[in-house]
Amino acid sequence: METFNTLSEMIRNHIKQIAKTSGLPEGDETLEALAAAWVEKKQCFEDGVSENNLDEVDFFAKDTDKGALALTYSGSLITIGPLVDGVRRAEYTSIGLRTDVPGSAVEENAILSSDIEKDSVVMFEKGPIQQSSPIFKIAVSNEDLEAGEEEALLTQVTQDITEEFVEVNKTIIQ
Repeated sequence: METFNTLSEMIRNHIKQIAKTSGLPEGDETLEALAAAWVEKKQCFEDGVSENNLDEVDFFAKDTDKGALALTYSGSLITIGPLVDGVRRAEYTSIGLRTDVPGSAVEENAILSSDIEKDSVVMFEKGPIQQSSPIFKIAVSNEDLEAGEEEALLTQVTQDITEEFVEVNKTIIQ
């Protein structure tokens, strides 16, 4: 349990929850495999952020014009598009191993309930989900982009990271 034991308690607790709902065999081997996958997914997120001119932030105001990409402690992605006419396109993408959440969900006219902060949940007045797991990382574009360009960028980064997450999952479900 070398990798598992190096992770924070909050992450270990989420991994234990994922193990319970994943359909994988119970035990230390599964926890260690999920922990190694979590570390790899964290790196995929960080690489996607740095390669696409995004900056990690601790806070995202619900009324900011920009969009954001968030990674939850349970390894799901939340893409929050730029604010256009009071609404955003928001997408939730699960890690693919959990059976207790949708694989993905989209809301074209999403409204955040509150600001987004690291270690807190994302809540929507109207969204692809009602609320997320606590947020591990938040990233925003460091460029001034038109809303359509920013939407396309965030969507592409999410797709790229999701594809990498799927490849990581394949190493667990062999």
